[in-house]
This record gives sequence, structure tokens and C-alpha cells, in this order.
Amino acid sequence: MATAAEEPPELQGPSGISIGTRKNASPESPSTSHMSPAMKKTIGHRGIDRTGETTYKKTTSSALQGAIQLGIAHTVGSLSQKPDRDVLLQDFEVVESIFFPSEGSNLTPAHHYGDFRFKTYAPMAFRYFREMFGIRPGDYMYSLCNESMIELSNSGASGSLFYVSSDDEFIIKTVQHKEAEFLQKLLPGYFMNLNQNKRTLLPKFYGLYCVQAAGKNIRIAVMNNLLPSAVQMHFKYDLKGSTYKRRASAKEKEKSVPTYKDLDFLQDMQNGLLLEGDKYSAVCKTIQRDCLLLQSFKIMDYSLLVGIHNVDQAFQEQASKEAVAGAVDHRKPQGQKSLYSTAIEAIQAEAGSTGSPETEDQTGGIPARNSNGERLLVYIGIIDILQSYRFVKKLEHSWKALVHDGDTVSVHRPSFYAERFQRFMCHSVFKKISCKYILASCTIQYQQFSLPFHPVMQSGRPDLLPKILPPGKDVGSAIETPVSSSSENPGFVATSQPPPQPQDVNTNNTQAKDQELSCLNE
Repeated sequence: MATAAEEPPELQGPSGISIGTRKNASPESPSTSHMSPAMKKTIGHRGIDRTGETTYKKTTSSALQGAIQLGIAHTVGSLSQKPDRDVLLQDFEVVESIFFPSEGSNLTPAHHYGDFRFKTYAPMAFRYFREMFGIRPGDYMYSLCNESMIELSNSGASGSLFYVSSDDEFIIKTVQHKEAEFLQKLLPGYFMNLNQNKRTLLPKFYGLYCVQAAGKNIRIAVMNNLLPSAVQMHFKYDLKGSTYKRRASAKEKEKSVPTYKDLDFLQDMQNGLLLEGDKYSAVCKTIQRDCLLLQSFKIMDYSLLVGIHNVDQAFQEQASKEAVAGAVDHRKPQGQKSLYSTAIEAIQAEAGSTGSPETEDQTGGIPARNSNGERLLVYIGIIDILQSYRFVKKLEHSWKALVHDGDTVSVHRPSFYAERFQRFMCHSVFKKISCKYILASCTIQYQQFSLPFHPVMQSGRPDLLPKILPPGKDVGSAIETPVSSSSENPGFVATSQPPPQPQDVNTNNTQAKDQELSCLNE
């Protein structure tokens, strides 16, 4: 562990220039000084300086990125030189620190940022976590440090800064002091849970760091990315199972992809997200297991982040673009490299066992349907787990319960919160597909033959984005025909049978009705 006798005085130069510049930087560099209150737009510690750049605790976003990348590159590089060994209990309490002077030292390179100190929490424990998920030190360092990270515009109500790595693998989030402290206490139990079960919707934490400068501590957590940016999310929801003020604001709805809430979901998707029997059981069992763990740690106020990609809508949009603009980029989204990091792997851990990587790119969505029969890919994960039921939360619930129905507010005791969360997710959000619905969806599929192209789901690989047949390809030879294999465990079965011809529509409708009655009588 490398340390220095002197602490970094601050991340700003003599003229108030922020961390992103040298102390003798040019005047056009980003600055947070000489700003009137009217020029600032602050949410928590997050703000905007007069040049329009995002700041966090008065440190520019670009400067913070540079400090993070320098620190991670050094700590991962030095850690890789240490021999592998079992994780010990004292490893969870270790904090390594190194000073980065702008002129450089015998341990650190020179850089164009102000002096700062970089701290790494539980480096040996997090190295084990990363190895558990198949993340090699070189890949981790390359993902985070090779190219600039991408700042996400939606910071949420907390005012945190969010970045995504250039390869879409990791999310980097600023966390508050109490959240970082709570995560440190959580690590031994988190370690034990991951050893017992890697199939979890809980966040995968790959590192916890702190940039210390300008008299401020900026703590950063590195996690798995739940929503791949290469896949268009037609809907996004933050669900808690609460109804008190759980509706997206008018300002939120103005965004290109707003984050809706519980009441919005109940209004927009009254029939929920329809899953096959095995997928529904896997999702509910995983949520139940994760909630039990969170309850044991007295954690509450967490959410289920749900991203929905409408396969049929995306196909129609792409067909329209092709008709207008001609050639369209057919590159497929790149699948995530770390193990158990996608939704389908989190509930089944079997997504990468079959299929051809050369022909399809795995994105890890859970196959589902909406009430209109449209095919969906659903991306889910539990977020915001670093909220324990402390004294402040108890007071918050007591106050809200006096004014409103105590059972509807989001802040609640952990046991009740977990039960309500599970009930809402498994009864209102996710629903088991019925035999009657599957038969009805056959007609919906047949009505789509007039389209110039048709997306085809690969047999046995529902977690993959469907292929789009080129012009002139016989759609009927590969079209998906969902049928019911049994009333107990219905599913969609790909078949090579051609679609019915127009003159046979009445005959097929009669057969579908007979099959429907047969299913309902089973």
C-alpha cells in the first residue's frame, strides 16, 4: 500500500480551476468558481457549471472520470501482482490509499489533474467477486480505463452521477457516505450469498473506491449494467410495490425514455408482462430468495428496474426506416462478457449454454408478451439496496403513516416491504401465460405476413434478439408458431410449418377454437 505524508490540499488550482485542468491551465478550462446561484442547477451534490458541464461536489465530471481511471488502473495493476489466496475476514475491512500528485511520483504517473488521493476498499474481496463472475483483471481495467466513460443524463432523485463503460459492461455510480459505509458492513454477508447462489437479481458490486480532494470525498461503486444501451428500451419502470406518489412527474415524462413508476405500470399494462410457466416460476423464486436476503439485512426501499424492448415494434420501426432511408445498419448488439450479469442468466444461468455466437448476439432479455400478443424482451434487476431501516427511515414512515395509509407508502419496515414487493411483482407485474392466450397469439402472428420482413426467434434461444430475414426470403419457412405443449407448462415452440393460406382462414379459426375449448377443459 502506498501512502504519502501530505494530504491533497484540493482539486482546484489557485484561480479556482477544477480538477480537470493543471494548476496553470488555460482560462477556457472548466471552472466552478465565479458562478452566481442562478447559474447553478443542483440536485443533491450534482450540479451544472457555467460552461454547461456536470459537476459533483464542485468537481467537473471530466475531471472526476480522469481521477477514477488513474486510480483504478493503478490499484488493479498492483493487485494483479499479489498471489491468489482465500479471502479472509479481515480483508473486508482493508482500505488501501495512494496519493496522486499532478507532477507524478515514483509510484504514480504525471497527470493534468489536480492532486488527489485514491482509496480502494476491500481490494482482495472485490478481486474475488470479479473472478467469481469471470472478469479478468486485464478486461476490467481495459473496460474502465481504455476509453472515456459515458455519462448518463438521468441522475435520479438522489443526485448521483452515473457513468457506463465504453463497452457497456459496467455502471459507475457515485454513492453517499452512509451508503458506502453500509456496503462495507454488508460485504461479508454479500460474499456468503454469492458463494451459495450466483443466480440473483441483486446488484453485482465489482469495486468500491473514493476520490479524496478539495476537502471532499467522492465515493464510487462499480456495478453490472442492467440495461444494455445497444438495445432500445421502449419502456422503463422503477417499481417498489407502493402506490403513494408512485407516478412519474410531468417533467420525467418529457424525456425520450422516461422512467415510469408503479401507478404508471398499473395503468399502462393492466394485464402485466406475460411469461411462460418456467420463466414465471424462475423470476418469482429469484425475487423471493433475494427479498429474504435483503430482509435479513434489514434493507428496504429497494426497487425493481424493468426495461422493456418490444421486438415487434422495433421490427416495424426498422422496416419503416428501411423504406424511407434505404440501407440500415444491421449490426447486432454485443452481449455482455461477465457471467450471470444478464436477466435471463440471473434467473436461470443457462443462457450461454447453447446457440451460435457467430449468428446471434446474446443480450440477456427475458422473453415475454404483452396483452396485445407482441413479443417483448424484459431486462430486470433489483437496485438501490443500500438503504437500511435506520432511525431516520422509521421516523419517515411514522410521519407518512399519520397522513396517508401506512401500507401504501414506500418507506416501511423490511419484513412488510419484502412481502409487499414480492406480491406486487408476482401478481401485478409478471403473470403466467395461459393456454387460451397462446392460442389467440397464433392469429396475431398470422396477421403479420403482409410485412416485407419478419423477425424470427431462434428455436431454443428465447433470450436472443430475433433474426430479421432479408428481402426475398421465404418467411413461411421459418415463422414462429406458438402452440401449447401442455396446460400445465405452456410455451412457445418454433416450428417449420408454413402459415395457413388466405383461403384456409375460416378452417384454421374453427380448429383454433376447438383447441382452445380443449385446453380450457383440461
